[in-house]
Amino acid sequence: MMHPRRTLVAAGLAAVGAAAARRHAWAQDSAGPLRIAVVGPMTGQLAALGSQFRAGAEQAVADLNAAGGVMGRKVALEVADDACDPRQAVSVANQLVGRGTVFVAGHACSGSSIPASKVYGEEGVLQISPATTNPDFTEKGGWQTFRVCGRDDQQGQVAGRYLADRFRDARIAVLHDNSAYGKGLAEETTRAMQSAGVKPALTSVYTPGERDYGALVSRLKAAQIGVIYVGGYHTEAALILRQAKEQGMNPILFGGDALVVQEFWQIAGTSGEGTLMTFTPDPRERPDAAPVVQRLRAAGREADGYVLYTYAAIQVWAEAAGKAGTVQPRKVAAMLKSGGPWQTVIGPQTFDAKGDLSQPSFSVHAWRGGKLVPVS
Repeated sequence: MMHPRRTLVAAGLAAVGAAAARRHAWAQDSAGPLRIAVVGPMTGQLAALGSQFRAGAEQAVADLNAAGGVMGRKVALEVADDACDPRQAVSVANQLVGRGTVFVAGHACSGSSIPASKVYGEEGVLQISPATTNPDFTEKGGWQTFRVCGRDDQQGQVAGRYLADRFRDARIAVLHDNSAYGKGLAEETTRAMQSAGVKPALTSVYTPGERDYGALVSRLKAAQIGVIYVGGYHTEAALILRQAKEQGMNPILFGGDALVVQEFWQIAGTSGEGTLMTFTPDPRERPDAAPVVQRLRAAGREADGYVLYTYAAIQVWAEAAGKAGTVQPRKVAAMLKSGGPWQTVIGPQTFDAKGDLSQPSFSVHAWRGGKLVPVS
């Protein structure tokens, strides 16, 4: 009879071996589907952003499978919810690793994507985020971290210069929600403003998830603020703007790429008219994106916000795997950095050694009549 302690050790080793087998199912089962995942806030306050991720991922996988899959294998997509919560993101990452996921398109919020990336790096899963903009994601990331969007230090430069050029004589407030995304973007924008000789008249942190920002609005009104820059997400930004106008203010709201969600307009209503934000040129206008946009619309989905960015994340993974001749994550990651340009619905993409886009671009857009339009 085996000693009890040895039995426990053997059981533990068996469990580790089983987990390892699941993690590397992509290498062992050449006939089965390739397991990939899309992760974002599928529930909660930012579920509108998660729905963009889901729409892009589901269309990308449907199109891949219709064309024969990846290296002759079908792709199976799992939709996972991290609710933009760091602890839930780590839990989701571990679950995906245990199920043999080879690639993750996600996460969305920087505060969730960064801790989850540590799990993927240790367990051998490739991660390409459609929307994680905090520089630390790649600056402190590993071999597995990539993004098909720009960085906050890049869009902060665009926002800060625009504020300094167009609103030099206005009283500007800079607000943020203290998240990795919101705080980082607000700091980069402030730094760019100050480099151009403009200092905020007021800076403040607000608590995300609240419904009443009356006290904050009163401070803004007392300080005679004409422009509000918000480093944070669309729900709170819309509420702050709407409540400011209800108190008799008429400020211009400026934010980052998180405001590129139709739900912003639904919350703000006509108060959102003229709201400014930094985002990349609308990929829906690209001729090579037209067929995908049409298929999405036929399915009742609009290719707004990060829909096409999520589609592109899956595109570059599939292209790199095909060129590498394997779905082994480290080899695909090496191919992503050495190969390219990768042809995607958001344009040709190449990656640097950190996993950032070599030529990201941000410009200023505005909400006009419920639609996003570029600002010249």
